[in-house]
Amino acid sequence: MTDIEIARNCKLKPIAQIAEQWGIPAAELELYGSYKAKVSTRPDMSARSKLVLVTAINPTSAGEGKTTVSIGLADALNLVGAKACLALREPSLGPVFGIKGGATGGGYSQIAPMEDINLHFTGDFHAITAANNLLCALVDNSIFQGNPLGIDPDRIVFNRTLDVNDRALRGVRVNSGVKGATEHAEHFNITAACEIMAILSLATDLDDLKARLGRILVAYTTDGKPIFAADLHAQDAMTILLKDAIKPNLVQTLGGTPAFVHCGPFANIAHGCNSVLATRLAMTYADYTVTEAGFGADLGAEKFFDVKCRTAGLHPDCVVLVATVRALKLHGGADKTNSKEEDLFALRKGLRNLNRHILNLRNVYRLPVVVAVNRFTDDTDVEIGVVRRAAMRLGASAVVCNVWGEGGKGAVRLAHKVIELCNQPNDFSFAYPLKGVSVEDKLRAIATKIYGAKDVEISPQAQDSLNRLASVAPVDDLPVVIAKTQYSFSDDPTLLGAPSNHVLHIRDIEYRGGAGFLVALAGNMLLMPGLSKTPNAVNMTIDSDGKIDGLY
Repeated sequence: MTDIEIARNCKLKPIAQIAEQWGIPAAELELYGSYKAKVSTRPDMSARSKLVLVTAINPTSAGEGKTTVSIGLADALNLVGAKACLALREPSLGPVFGIKGGATGGGYSQIAPMEDINLHFTGDFHAITAANNLLCALVDNSIFQGNPLGIDPDRIVFNRTLDVNDRALRGVRVNSGVKGATEHAEHFNITAACEIMAILSLATDLDDLKARLGRILVAYTTDGKPIFAADLHAQDAMTILLKDAIKPNLVQTLGGTPAFVHCGPFANIAHGCNSVLATRLAMTYADYTVTEAGFGADLGAEKFFDVKCRTAGLHPDCVVLVATVRALKLHGGADKTNSKEEDLFALRKGLRNLNRHILNLRNVYRLPVVVAVNRFTDDTDVEIGVVRRAAMRLGASAVVCNVWGEGGKGAVRLAHKVIELCNQPNDFSFAYPLKGVSVEDKLRAIATKIYGAKDVEISPQAQDSLNRLASVAPVDDLPVVIAKTQYSFSDDPTLLGAPSNHVLHIRDIEYRGGAGFLVALAGNMLLMPGLSKTPNAVNMTIDSDGKIDGLY
């Protein structure tokens, strides 16, 4: 059966019943039908839940099942008597209709209702898009209405957004042919990469949200002075649009585990983590909180540790590193024409990618690691054995799981190992200090410690941006988010495995004052993806009864 057929065949409990079982007050639920709810409860910021991060090796274009493993692990923890909740990101319509598909897991390891979650859900992405574009409209209107702030139309740095992959919007002109208006260049970011998404992910309450929105840098004046959203008095109206979106969403797994699903920044072009509020809510009601960060550990995990954990004061207890034989063969140079012997050689060669991630997590962040080998039906026992032995040689546990086919039952051994590791002390640390080091040194620390690079090359454009930002805010005190390809430790998506001694090329640096970090654009990474030649959208169908097929 397909994922959508499996989900339809599983009977869900009313979400109010799930909430009651975990002690979430009924008065704090805002129901969106029978199976979805917003939760208004303020999280207990001192809750001592064990925090488990699920991350992965560098993936193939299809992904390696990180979300699926997260869901299966949470179900397995509950099966073995540990009280567990999930904290996951919301899917973006970009990948849903693009190439990667939805983000609700798969098989018997899904969050549900999967069709609703993968599509409009509770409207959070729409609210973020509206708040973002309201600010853009206020900027253009201020210019039109006599430009009292002296905004330079050619120096507007805050962009419009849309939750669709649309490469045509990477470069447009606005106000073209509009009488009395000033025409200027514009480009769109996808909603998952916009600053409002990052702000909502990191905000702790409405007051914090409003203050962060006011700190958004929107433009410069003709004499180079910065203009912020607060200068346009935009923050209250934007907060009004986001007043419901700030509340985490509650759904469930097919196994009945509560899942707080909230916000959805991508990890390759944004900071890749669900909201602080959702994570803290899960920690309030569970003894074990399972969360995930996007793409490979060089992207999502690094940003989870160095940005989210630092900002929110979180201390992770254990890391689950998802690996597949398929991805390791890819990193070893395998293709579809390989013989079994060539496949095995490619697998062994591809282990360098796994090894790099294990060493980063253990030596840089000083956390215990268990490798979850997400088994596919065509994986052989010999191949699985090769992966397990490689992990154990580096001091990491390795457990085979089959959560797609078995749900939580397929991750019981993984759950026992996670409990064991979570109850060991660790010396969690960051890849770089926040204070007392330059932006260049922070970039260099990530590139050399995490990516295996020998150095960072900052383009003249990036250096000019950094110099200009130094007059806007104390940028040396901010963490950095590197936007780069998810397929490689480098900024070159074709450089697979575990490359060393390469140079990380930073072409520009952008300021995210409301989110509280800098974004360094590496290589040719763009903040608005495009559709593939045959996107998922063209294979989807809906019948006269509203039944959807092709959504996964």
